[in-house]
Amino acid sequence: MDRREFLALHREKKKTVSDSAQPFRTMSGIAPYTGAWTEQEVIHLLKRTMFGAKKEDIHYFLSQGMEQTVTELLNPTAAQPAPPVKEYVTSTTPGVNADGNITQGTTWVNDINSDGTVQSQRRASYKKWWVGVMIQQDRSIREKLVMFLVDHFGNEASDVGNANWNYKQHQLIRQYALGNFKELIREITKDVAMLRYLNGYLNNKNAPDENYARELMELFTLGKGPASQYTENDVKEAAKVLTGWQINGTTYTSFFNLNRHTTTNKTFSSFFNNTVITGRNTTDAGDLELADLLNMIFARQEVARYLVRKIYRWFVYYTIDSATETNVIIPLAEIFRNSNYELKPVLQALFTSAHFYDPLNRGCMIKTPADIVIGSLREMNVSFRPETDWDTNYGLWNTFNSWMVNMGQSLHDPPNVSGMPAYYQEPNFHEIWINSDSLPKRNQFTDTMINSGYARNGFRVQFNCVAMAQSFRNPGNPDDLIEEAIRIFFRNELSAQSRVQMKTQILLTGQQWDYYWTNAWTAYVSNPTTANFNTVNTRLKSLFQYLFNLSEYQLA
Repeated sequence: MDRREFLALHREKKKTVSDSAQPFRTMSGIAPYTGAWTEQEVIHLLKRTMFGAKKEDIHYFLSQGMEQTVTELLNPTAAQPAPPVKEYVTSTTPGVNADGNITQGTTWVNDINSDGTVQSQRRASYKKWWVGVMIQQDRSIREKLVMFLVDHFGNEASDVGNANWNYKQHQLIRQYALGNFKELIREITKDVAMLRYLNGYLNNKNAPDENYARELMELFTLGKGPASQYTENDVKEAAKVLTGWQINGTTYTSFFNLNRHTTTNKTFSSFFNNTVITGRNTTDAGDLELADLLNMIFARQEVARYLVRKIYRWFVYYTIDSATETNVIIPLAEIFRNSNYELKPVLQALFTSAHFYDPLNRGCMIKTPADIVIGSLREMNVSFRPETDWDTNYGLWNTFNSWMVNMGQSLHDPPNVSGMPAYYQEPNFHEIWINSDSLPKRNQFTDTMINSGYARNGFRVQFNCVAMAQSFRNPGNPDDLIEEAIRIFFRNELSAQSRVQMKTQILLTGQQWDYYWTNAWTAYVSNPTTANFNTVNTRLKSLFQYLFNLSEYQLA
């Protein structure tokens, strides 16, 4: 399948999904999955919950069983990653703050610095660090959830400006990523980056600013579907509740200023059961009224459904038809509400459900740029320098961050507060990731990693195709080698004709007999000279490059 056919296929799929003659894709629901637990189920789960499915992780979880695997994915035991370090070089121009309080190789996250150039360098440092964290992730869903929640709140790091605040928000999200969503909303409401990004720090009794109150309802909790019938006045009243929060630019913390707070009662619409939030005139008024506001919002059934729909579109599929709404969204939302908005019970039910492992939900999502870049690095077992060699690592992580940006995904810098369009823009959703500009860049990335990779300070990272083949069960047999590569890298089958074609043209170099590859591989294994290595390496590089350039590789 060439690129034109790939794009045409997805245009046709979009048309088919919305066709009223086909009201549902599948009738499966959240009843526990009782089918086989094979490599295919493990790979499907890992590609959705982690960045790529590494062979060692596949083998590890295959022996665990589904329940234990999901439980382990949702309960990380690894420590949180160490903070980013100062790996940048500051200006020595007279009059410019040279960021002299900390030395290179030590963390900047607790250092107060208002210099614009320094903060720009720190924002870049933060993103490089985050790429490294994703590459080196533990066996858990944590990194995928952190990315999901950072996108959910949609703060643009470049608009916030202060990298320390961006990192602090990231850490807040990381803290609650597998915890209580309602508590996360409470804390992020007072987060300095959020106060700066949505003008919460300007919100005062003399001129209430509605930005955060509006996004709190429209984007963060209730959504804007037909069941979310809050009013414009509800937004105005919520803004009054939130007056008084400010940022201390000296300590990089938020605080509540009663003198800027609207102390009168706030009255809401019938959608909120005509709730009246009592105005307070005490130093703890900000926290008390915020608690009342969130209790009122989270009492609405639509909060759980809206959040579950977002989780579903992130981890399962982007179209939610009537059957999926009834059989999956509503019962998962019930679990969410009954658990007082704890995230783990919802995820546990989803990832152990018959619906998640339904054949129609496999191989149906277009990979994000992070899945392409980070996922391929992990699946090809690319390793980096020890943590002490921060200069080499950060330089390389910057390269991979740039690739993701070029493909359309800038970490913590969506185009607006709604997040990345691929996660919300109807009717295309994740199909937005693929276009005439981004698809060639995806191919160029894997081509480069196969043929040359990237070097810094004398250290090179590159896809080692021979080492990958050596990890396969029977690499000396060309049919087995191709079959295992397809099983690991693809979620959809390739035709027998395609397999024969790539075997004959690539591994057998146009010959007809399998021993042309088997003999070459055996010679290399028994006598790994440069000449023998080059023989198998050349063919394997061509094979992997061909596989990664196929349209099927873009699907997870």
